[in-house]
Amino acid sequence: MNTAARIQQLREKIQERELDAVLVSQAENRRYLSGLSTSAGSLIISPGKALFATDFRYIEQASIECLDFEVVQIKGEISEWLPGLLPELGIKKLGFEANVTSFAAHSKLSKALDRDKKGFQLVPTEGLVESLRAVKDEEELVHLSRAAELADSAIAHIKSRMQPGMTEKDAAWEIERFLRENGSEELPFHVIVASGPNSALPHATPTERRIQADEPIIADLGARIGGYCSDLTRTLCIESQDTTFTKIYDLVLGAQLTALATLNTGMNGEQADSLARTVIEQAGYQDYFGHGLGHGVGLAPHESPRLGYKSEDILADNMVFTVEPGIYLPRWGGVRIEDMVMFEHGQAKVLTKSEK
Repeated sequence: MNTAARIQQLREKIQERELDAVLVSQAENRRYLSGLSTSAGSLIISPGKALFATDFRYIEQASIECLDFEVVQIKGEISEWLPGLLPELGIKKLGFEANVTSFAAHSKLSKALDRDKKGFQLVPTEGLVESLRAVKDEEELVHLSRAAELADSAIAHIKSRMQPGMTEKDAAWEIERFLRENGSEELPFHVIVASGPNSALPHATPTERRIQADEPIIADLGARIGGYCSDLTRTLCIESQDTTFTKIYDLVLGAQLTALATLNTGMNGEQADSLARTVIEQAGYQDYFGHGLGHGVGLAPHESPRLGYKSEDILADNMVFTVEPGIYLPRWGGVRIEDMVMFEHGQAKVLTKSEK
């Protein structure tokens, strides 16, 4: 993991924003820049220094593994140790992650800095590290591809095991067990298995409902390899399909294939979303596709870029994201088809290969 190059990219953004330094506390951002996965800690990165501030639990591990950082042991809340550290670093104008810093934490830190009366300034920032994470390097793509392959295997496994009478909870556990036994780290999100009317809930929680023949069954799952996630959804049907299932499934599949064939680098997220949404709208089901077309996938299962309403995220080569149109009909059920794709030479390359 080339953390030094990532730190340098962030330093360029710091200088563009005319900041003295930036404080990074969000877990995936911390791991992306340091290479170390911890439950706590903060990075302070300036044009000339990179500090990893952490407590006793991680001090030795950080000292061994985070070679691009000066490791500093801290104790207590950030409002207790940060004010004393900033003067040593010559920092007056400090950027912080506004999207992950609570109002209470910001208020407490501001008061602590004001007490010193040294003119410290906290500057809210958004997306500094996330924008870097959106474009993957070769090592990241290897992990993401392996996670996608494992998700494909899990779909094949549950298709071979699923039968009428199995509960949604049993099916979800069968998927989770398979993923963990075949190499997945902690799953990136809870497995979704939703059958019949429950499949009309985009983020359903598996229940004791027994799966029946001839109804839609949504299976949404992901694996984690080397810290990187996958996200895959298939809509299944045991035995025969009724005319509603065939109609809705073909419409969602057509919308997805249209998007996959016409996505291009340089589009923004809203333009990408419209590729599939237009197909669904023209068929009269616009009120039943209520979420965005997709989202980035990486160290987090949902990250930049966002493909959806009013998204100005610009799509570029080596971005990895989902394409997942869906239609959800109350009291009948839903159909969602989700694949992970990456942009390669300006075109969408599908990473997940499960049969549709």
